Order: sequence, then structure tokens, then C-alpha cells
Amino acid sequence: MSPETSIDLRRFTVSSVDAGRRLDLYLASRLPNLSRTRIQELIDQGQVRVGQRLSRSAHRIAAGEAIEVEVQPRPPLAAAPEEIPIEVLYEDDDLVVVNKPAGMVVHAAAGARSGTLVNALLYHLGGQLGALSQAGGVLRPGIVHRLDRGTSGALVVARNDAAHRALADQFRARTVHKTYIALLHGRLAHDAGSIALPIARDPRRRTRMTARLRTGRESRTDWHVLLRLGNFTLVTAEPRTGRTHQIRAHFAATGHPLVGDTLYSAAQRVRAGRVLFAPLGRVFLHAARLGFAHPRSGQPLDVRAPLDRTLRDYLARLAGAVDLPAPQVDAALRGYL
Repeated sequence: MSPETSIDLRRFTVSSVDAGRRLDLYLASRLPNLSRTRIQELIDQGQVRVGQRLSRSAHRIAAGEAIEVEVQPRPPLAAAPEEIPIEVLYEDDDLVVVNKPAGMVVHAAAGARSGTLVNALLYHLGGQLGALSQAGGVLRPGIVHRLDRGTSGALVVARNDAAHRALADQFRARTVHKTYIALLHGRLAHDAGSIALPIARDPRRRTRMTARLRTGRESRTDWHVLLRLGNFTLVTAEPRTGRTHQIRAHFAATGHPLVGDTLYSAAQRVRAGRVLFAPLGRVFLHAARLGFAHPRSGQPLDVRAPLDRTLRDYLARLAGAVDLPAPQVDAALRGYL
């Protein structure tokens, strides 16, 4: 099947061998040039019919059923301004540093065409695409680095191509100082340490990384304990390399997954003292500090993002459950509130 450049109508008849399979999985096997995500989009958009009826991705197909798929071209993705509130930590003619909320995607992609940080920034900067660097392309204007959707915190965006190149050079040279705050399962025995395990794509679950294999890309995360709360440990984590899911994969590999990180086998609900906590609803990971040289002047910039209110409240409840005085929590987080 050719790429999506025009409407393409495909028809299939289910054999007895395929009877009982999910509709989306069956179509993925018959349409190898389309991703499963794209096939699910087509089903949701009413472009797949089973026996002349619309159906769902989870529909179990039966032998003899006729399936018709109408593949229409996707509308082109483009970054557009949207009136979405964002917290700006620092701003000048060359760059913007924002405190990205958890749940917000950084830029548009197949599964997120709106509501992104780029959409919000374009509105904040007056609605013109030229308000951000074009070095990253029309879908990622200004984007020099990223944070996971579920991670909150400081993220720097370039406003012109010269600033973009200078900042990108610093990230490549590993001279950007990044400090994250993370809450871990388990009580760490030492006050500081370093994890230097290679990181690779998990061969069994392709949506996550792993640091449990002998092969992978060189990676290092330094950490320091801020506070111990019963059987949990609050730490700062400083990634010295920039691998996907690095902090999450490293701590999971040492048996201390981040609270809320069910992708890396953390419990959905945790117990502290006699309290069973409701699911956090996100990973307890916050980019608290970003240090780099200004791309024009070369002067050092040290920008801090206040800890997300959801995470502060969770820590306060956790401290109460293990009878830890609130002032100790505030003292540990001094400089990050």
C-alpha cells in the first residue's frame, strides 16, 4: 500500500483463521504500511466498516465478515496559536523558559494536534510563527529539548535560529545543568550516589526503556537524598546524559521506581503508615532547575521552576501519614518552592 497521498479503498473478507481477532490487530496485519495508531484513528473517524456498519477497535471479527477501509490523507500538521495559560519563568528576545505542566505535550505529533506547549507559546508571543526559532521545523518551532508528557518543570525554548543553535550546542556538549526532583519507592541507604547503567529500548515493551540489559547507550544519573519519608525517598536527580526516560529507567533498574510510574512497574496506589493513597495520576518527577549560558551574552542563567502544587500536596499528605513534621518537608525543599 502506498503512503497516504490520496483516498485508497481497501476491502477484506475475514478467513476462519483470523476469526476472533480484534479488528485493529487484524487490520494492522493486513495493512503493514499503517501504524496501529493510524488504524485506530481511521476506525474512530468512521472510515472502517464491518458488514456496512461502523465498528470499534476492540470488535472481535467473525469468519466471512466483509471489512471496508477508506484511507484518507491526514490533514497536514501545523503549529497554531492557542489561548492556553502557561507559567513563564524567564523571557527575553532570544529565549523563553516555561514551567511546563504535567500532562501537556511539548509539540504536535500524530496523537496530539493541539493543546501543546508550542501552541500556548505561539499565542503568548503574539500569534506569529516567526516568534519562535524555525530551526526545529514547522511542527517544533523553538524546541531545543523536551520533557515527557507526564513530567512538569523548566523547559527552555529558542526565539530565533541563532539562539536555537547555541542552546543545541550546549545540550550536545552536556554543559546544561539539569536538576529534577523525584519521589522514589523504598528507603535509600546512602545519602548520595550515581547510577551508570546503559539504557536501551525494552525489547518486550517498546513504549519504555530499560537499564537492565548489558547493551545500550552510555548513561549516568547522579542523585542526592533530600528527605526520607517512611518507606519513600525524595531525591534530586541530575542526568549527566540525555537518554529517553533516563531517570525513570535508572531508578527502576535499581529497584526504586518513581512514585506514580506504573510504566516502570510502580504500584498504582501506595500505602504509608495506615493510609492507602489514591493514585497520584502522574509520575512524581519535576524538572526543578535549568542552568545554561545565555546564547547571546554567554552569561550564566539559573532558572528554577517551583514544585508543582499537586506534588507539594502529595508530599504533605505523605509526611502526615508517617508522622514527619511539615517544617522538615519545607526545609528539604528550600529553593524549590
